[in-house]
Amino acid sequence: MKTKLRLQIRFNDTVIGPGKIALLESVAEHGSISAAGKACGMTFRRAWQLIETVQEALGQSLVETTVGGKGGGGATLTPFAEALIKQYRHVEQQANESAIPLFQLLNDTEQQADP
Repeated sequence: MKTKLRLQIRFNDTVIGPGKIALLESVAEHGSISAAGKACGMTFRRAWQLIETVQEALGQSLVETTVGGKGGGGATLTPFAEALIKQYRHVEQQANESAIPLFQLLNDTEQQADP
């Protein structure tokens, strides 16, 4: 069994966790909410709903969009969204490092339980 930690932050009754952070990272990578949603296995509508939910809870814009046309539309992250991702990943890394002794204990317990 693989032991892992999943970091979720609750803010104003909204959960910010690995899925929403991955979606924002995908927006940065693909430059499009539609492409980001597809890469994360969801529709454009669902991706946009998740982004809007977090924006409303935080009172901050996370993406800046441009309307399609000759060059096509797109989306980029705001500086706030970039900082949110950076801080989330930093806390996640620290939590994982702090949890190593617990993971080892759990894995050792599992090995002892196997006949």
